[in-house]
Amino acid sequence: MVSGLRRSLHFVPGIDEHKFNKALGLPADALILDLEDSVAPGAKAEARDQVCNWLREADFGDREKLVRINDLGSPWGREDLDAVMQSPPDVIVVPKVLNPGDVDAVDRLLIAREREQQLPAGSTSLLLLGTEAPAAVFNLAQMLANPRVQAVAWGAEDLAAALGAREKRDSTGNYLEVFQVVRSLCLLAASAAAIQPVDGPYVYHRDLDGLRRECRLTASMGFTGKLTIHPGQVEIVNDAFMPSVEEVRRAEELLAVCKPEEGDNTMGADGLAVTSAGGRNPGAVAYSFRGEMVDRPHIEQARRIVEKARLLRKKGYDL
Repeated sequence: MVSGLRRSLHFVPGIDEHKFNKALGLPADALILDLEDSVAPGAKAEARDQVCNWLREADFGDREKLVRINDLGSPWGREDLDAVMQSPPDVIVVPKVLNPGDVDAVDRLLIAREREQQLPAGSTSLLLLGTEAPAAVFNLAQMLANPRVQAVAWGAEDLAAALGAREKRDSTGNYLEVFQVVRSLCLLAASAAAIQPVDGPYVYHRDLDGLRRECRLTASMGFTGKLTIHPGQVEIVNDAFMPSVEEVRRAEELLAVCKPEEGDNTMGADGLAVTSAGGRNPGAVAYSFRGEMVDRPHIEQARRIVEKARLLRKKGYDL
């Protein structure tokens, strides 16, 4: 499970101090300090030094600190990892992963760095960019099995280039079928691995209505956060990936009246434990609540909502 609130994950080019300073004033839950796509090859070393300075000296407040390194197969990836681990971020964002071996290679390097610096084992987590190549899509489940992986994101840009796709969206703005399939597979793999599914960026940064539509869709599907690439996107994403007041109240009420633990006989809100057929069954773990049937999946979802509400209240939201 995700250890903290992570709705908006905002990219900051590692070479741009102005954008970094601006990002520190945004309500983003997490900042991704980028050493990969937003940095030209000739500026990689400078950006690496800059990001290390930010990690060492900047006050991130309650924002999570992430760094997207270059992939280990590039000339820069290993040096990126060695450098940023001198002042470790919370999460390393790993691009261009193709198979479990790519994930394990990063894991082994982190184990060594954590030992060298006497850090708790596994203290730096991984977020995988898991669908940037066609082969990676078929290896998602195995890649997410590494215990250091805490989240996975998908995106259409690199995948479209690999496919040679002429377009990514249809005339109505919806993703073409192949990209819809990949998005769904990413969500399913994340859920199966009990890690966070993060939706990819909406690259049309001036189309805020389109962003709202996409956020509503993917939040409804089960994604719990989204990558952002422009400051104007952050608040829209935050709003979309937080529960409503009514959702929170319903979840709290459900947990208050239905308190099933493994093997218990707790009664539901209407005073009965019931089977799916509606009969009485003292050993059942299905309940009647507000005239609806609820069981363990509903209760687990309610727990997630209540935990998210707790974290949001700490940030000052009135829920």
